[in-house]
Amino acid sequence: MTVQDRPLRGAWKITGLLFLFMLINFGDKVVVGLAKGPISEELNLSPEQYGLLASSFFFLFAVSAVVVGFIANRIRARRVLLAMAIIWSLVQFPMLTTVNLEVLMACRIVLGIGEGPAAAVAVHATYKWFPDKLRGLPTAILAQGSALGVIVTVPALNWIILHYSWHWAFGALGIAGLLWAVAWLIFGSEGTLVDHPAGGGSHDAHIPYRYLLTCPSIVAAACTCFSAYWGLSLGLTWFTSYLREALGYSQQEAGTFTILPWIFGFFVVMIGGYISQRLSSKGASSRIARGIFPATTLILGGCLMPFVGSLPSPAFNLALLIFGSAIGSTVYVVLPMIVSELTPHPQRAAMLATSGAFYTLAGIIAPFVMGKVIQDAATPAAGYEFGYLIMGCLMIAGGLIGFLLIRPEADRKRLAMRMTTAPAMRTASA
Repeated sequence: MTVQDRPLRGAWKITGLLFLFMLINFGDKVVVGLAKGPISEELNLSPEQYGLLASSFFFLFAVSAVVVGFIANRIRARRVLLAMAIIWSLVQFPMLTTVNLEVLMACRIVLGIGEGPAAAVAVHATYKWFPDKLRGLPTAILAQGSALGVIVTVPALNWIILHYSWHWAFGALGIAGLLWAVAWLIFGSEGTLVDHPAGGGSHDAHIPYRYLLTCPSIVAAACTCFSAYWGLSLGLTWFTSYLREALGYSQQEAGTFTILPWIFGFFVVMIGGYISQRLSSKGASSRIARGIFPATTLILGGCLMPFVGSLPSPAFNLALLIFGSAIGSTVYVVLPMIVSELTPHPQRAAMLATSGAFYTLAGIIAPFVMGKVIQDAATPAAGYEFGYLIMGCLMIAGGLIGFLLIRPEADRKRLAMRMTTAPAMRTASA
């Protein structure tokens, strides 16, 4: 192996570890939705109460993302990632005992605090190894940690729920998180690449946050992801229940079918990330590669969602829901690339976390809204159908915002005019 090969080998090693980090992260997220039936029966929860439980994970998710994002500007990402993994692992173990709704909600809130910054800090750590033009594939791989987190963990967790209890499903995730923390402590390392987006500049270039936070491309990309995340949060919390309560599948069948949207989404994100990177490498503008292309797929998915429940068989309705909810998943790949393209390196972690904090607010609202809609509907099936209609309208609106307003080239020129030299500060890359 040559000296030139060593940085690349290290980059992919870190990408692989962070892929596993995101895999466990999404296993933690999906377990409540997968165990909705047994949890609701044991704790005697109404649909509205379960919706509140599902939303509780996101109560402080966004706040933690922003706070830790700014911390990650100054502290090495390696240390931040290790601390998060330990927190979300330890908070799973109280569920091994008999708990009530309040204890379960408290643990999910703390878990949300630990996982809120996860995606942003993982992307920030990865981008310390890859230049802008080569970030499409590693970003897609990290995004696939979420898909495979469901694909890999759902069958195992469902087996544990069926043969042991939902309590042990949480315990298994805690053990997996601690094992990752040990691996990261041994093999994790910090990248040294410093890039200069938004028109170049020195390593201590700075753009006032008021201009970054109101940048049209960043705001539009976050709005687009908000509408997509609405659907993702429903997939994490209500999809298994929809299969059981509206389509008539058993717990075992529903648990098996829960992985299907994530399998499809896996290919969507990998292909979409490749297409976006390919377009960029062939000279296409960021507006096309990172704006128009992913926004169009989200609009397509939104147009299909109002028809969920109206097809003649459960299999057709399931297929339509899977395709419509997952086809726009490329937006999760392009958002961090847009933010990174427009943000100076010393501010990148904070902006990635802040944009992520905004769009994950959908995780607070969507599960509770779906629970309220189901509880107030004449039948559960009618409630789910109306909930997916709301989701489709949001996807169309978010896609249109992205299609019209994501213009990184124009915003890069405007932000370059606002660039100054920041006071000396100790950054995570120092």
